[in-house]
Amino acid sequence: MRQTPHRPVMTAAGLKPSHAVLAWDESGAVREGHVAGERPLTLYLDKREIVTLMTLGTHPELLVLGYLLNQRLVPGLDAIAAVQVDWDTDAAAVTTTSTIADLDEKLSHRTVTSGCGQGTVFGRITDQLQSLRLPAVEFRQSQLYRLLDFLNDYNEVYRRAGAVHGCALCQVDAQGAPGTEIFVEDVGRHNATDAIAGHMWLHGIDGADRIFYTTGRLTSEMVIKVAQMGIPVLLSRSGVTEKGLELARQVGVMTIARAKGRHFLLYEGVERFHFDARPAAPRARAGREAHRSAGESLS
Repeated sequence: MRQTPHRPVMTAAGLKPSHAVLAWDESGAVREGHVAGERPLTLYLDKREIVTLMTLGTHPELLVLGYLLNQRLVPGLDAIAAVQVDWDTDAAAVTTTSTIADLDEKLSHRTVTSGCGQGTVFGRITDQLQSLRLPAVEFRQSQLYRLLDFLNDYNEVYRRAGAVHGCALCQVDAQGAPGTEIFVEDVGRHNATDAIAGHMWLHGIDGADRIFYTTGRLTSEMVIKVAQMGIPVLLSRSGVTEKGLELARQVGVMTIARAKGRHFLLYEGVERFHFDARPAAPRARAGREAHRSAGESLS
């Protein structure tokens, strides 16, 4: 259910995601192609430098909002008066409606992470997960397959230039039809995640009935971000780390990794997952199993 939240004054300074270049292939032939953009964006909160993010730059204002939200550096959207992005100075200036009282304490606790183009978590965010428990939603294998097929039409920048990750805020309706609220590509999966968080925050979107998809690996920081966004199902075409799985089990995030084609690995939430579209056994294996069963019957 959408609410109507406060909306800060914001620029619209999105950049084009890729750039035309020439390259020489293995035979020495010249080829025209594209490379993904990458720009530094330094975030200032009330004139205080917070972090520099390496980003594709397509959704810089949403990235800034989502970063502040997921880092818990501001108490809420109402605390933000404006987000101004200026690519001439590679800076994003955020002004607040009042001074953030505990900013020094939050910035004093830093964890260096595996995040691509980001790599730092401020504050004691893992401590905040102790009281968080996500809704126990159910998900069907047939819905998963339909969603994966649907998402094949995305990843536009990756197909053109590579070097990016894609993330999507998805949903499945009562008839099982999949859809996306927003799909974001960026040079780091954490940037794409933060941009989606910013979109949700700006538009008052509740994550309880949503599915989060990413092409990147499910590290602890990715699980933390998705949990903070209130999304109960996390889906990736890549793998999951031990710490990421530990946190997913702690807060109740259904975790599905290595999802591509008809293959996937369900690591958490099996009691809420319905295997209603199991692939047929390969013919050779099915034949061996039938032969083994016949031998056991005769014995």
